[in-house]
Amino acid sequence: MTRRTTPDTASGLIASLTPEPATGRTIAARRRIVVKVGSSLLVDKASGALNTDWLAALAEDIKVLSRGGREMLVVSSGAIALGRGVLKLQYGHLKLEEAQASAAVGQVALARAWAESLQREGLTAAQILLTLGDTEERRRYLNARATLTSLLRMKAVPVVNENDTVATSEIRYGDNDRLAARVAAMIGADCLVLLSDVDGLYTAPPADNPDARRIDHVSAITPEIEAMAGTAGSDLSRGGMKTKIEAGKIATAAGAAMVIASGHLMHPLAAIDAGEACTWFDPQATPARARKSWIAGHLEPKGSITVDAGAVTALKSGKSLLPAGVTGITGRFARGDAVVIVGADGAEVGRGLSAYDCDEAERIAGRRSDEIEAILGYSGRAAMVHRDDLVMRE
Repeated sequence: MTRRTTPDTASGLIASLTPEPATGRTIAARRRIVVKVGSSLLVDKASGALNTDWLAALAEDIKVLSRGGREMLVVSSGAIALGRGVLKLQYGHLKLEEAQASAAVGQVALARAWAESLQREGLTAAQILLTLGDTEERRRYLNARATLTSLLRMKAVPVVNENDTVATSEIRYGDNDRLAARVAAMIGADCLVLLSDVDGLYTAPPADNPDARRIDHVSAITPEIEAMAGTAGSDLSRGGMKTKIEAGKIATAAGAAMVIASGHLMHPLAAIDAGEACTWFDPQATPARARKSWIAGHLEPKGSITVDAGAVTALKSGKSLLPAGVTGITGRFARGDAVVIVGADGAEVGRGLSAYDCDEAERIAGRRSDEIEAILGYSGRAAMVHRDDLVMRE
């Protein structure tokens, strides 16, 4: 796009844009989009109050994209910044207990602000608080992913933040850039938008080097690209360009394009697609291919599931593995562990993530999915291995 107009309203701008056929470097060209919003954009430093007009404009951007068929998820900072204002704590470094208290107070206000802003646009907000273990431990990862994907399917807008009320320095992400990248990878997003104090990646920190120039496009994050990142964040944020590049490595490896853009414009998402300055980072694979590669090559199988010929045929046609097609369970594995799927002849058919512990898998093997609740005492999942968590052997 060559248009440089800063939009006053989002209506008609994003919807009227057609993706550039050579690059597709627009948000509107994507299907599932994660938008990260920093504290310094949401909260006025001087007063500690919420920037309500800006949030309303961003909510309208989200509505336009959502009405166009995109699935939208927000990773929002701001709880500590809002809470410290309510508690009248001085700006500067907070003790851990002060930060956690600020987060507890501020999270209420932050959730209300997002809910009201999105509701005015006819959208439903859902609050999700995560800690590091929710994206690092496979059982909790699967639970979080199932919740988020269900909300997206129901057309809600999940608003995610780190659970700062309980997280300590040893168990935290450290900044919401990395949290946003982890969430993007978790849900198979194909675009991560980092709204920032700066309008992209520069060859050197622009505050220190007047000759620094912005880079419009990064095809791959190389050591040279990493060396360009500075370390200083704003007074209200923990991150800087360094954390954004680290987030980019996570997101692009998981199949998401990433864009760093200024959030100080009204309607910042519409502004990106209208041609405002930003930096786009290319994905290194598709989200599906990246996830399949992770399952196939980076997880050690903890057991095996033997299936009958009918199940093999169903799996090869792209179906999930249902308990009815399972004839045997071997090994000790927990829900979320990788397992090998083998046919009656013992040959490997594929690999995937089990939706059940081995003991539960043995109990429901060979049974219909509608019998699971009666057998286990809870409804569980219909598939023993869902097709999204399955890689077939070629």
